[in-house]
Amino acid sequence: MPLHRSTFTRPLVAVAMVAASSLYALAQQPPVPSRVRGTIEAVNGDQLTVKSRSGEDVTLHMSGDAKVLGVTRISLADVKVGSFIGATTIPGPDGKPKAVEVHVFPEDMRGTGEGSRPWDLRPNSSMTNATVAESVAANDGRTLTVKYKDGEKQVEISPDTPVVTFVPGERSELKAGAKVIAFIRKLPDGSFETDRVNVGRDGLTPPM
Repeated sequence: MPLHRSTFTRPLVAVAMVAASSLYALAQQPPVPSRVRGTIEAVNGDQLTVKSRSGEDVTLHMSGDAKVLGVTRISLADVKVGSFIGATTIPGPDGKPKAVEVHVFPEDMRGTGEGSRPWDLRPNSSMTNATVAESVAANDGRTLTVKYKDGEKQVEISPDTPVVTFVPGERSELKAGAKVIAFIRKLPDGSFETDRVNVGRDGLTPPM
């Protein structure tokens, strides 16, 4: 007996509808964060409870090899030609990248995250990790030409732009009240683990 086309198409349509529904559900899920910025509320062994900048309490497990870096203020004059830096920028009124923070990497961190990519510090912000190729002083700050493996960018820095660097830190600095940015990953059980925490020194909020 000949089979009608609908005999085959109905199951295919049903499968397609289930697949589309699953994709829609996945698309509606919020993206998993890769960073948490905030203030440490409590420390319990290897667990940190951080009050995020959005007001949520986030519990983080520190991995056994977790690195702690202190973040400390330096001067714009410490940013020199040849320095390997990170700069968070947003487009200025003229469309040129304006730095909202600059961090100078120590030599043993040269090359970290080299390149330019979207960043989540502010809306429309970008992070560029690159080597300073040229530095031009101006009345209202300084303009840096930075080069990375895929290109280059000019970054305008005002006198009030926060400039910081990293120094070796200790876990003892991770205490209630400390301002941190923790780089995290989500574990299969839904919890969060961090293997690097940047902690501000002398009350500093890590600006990146």
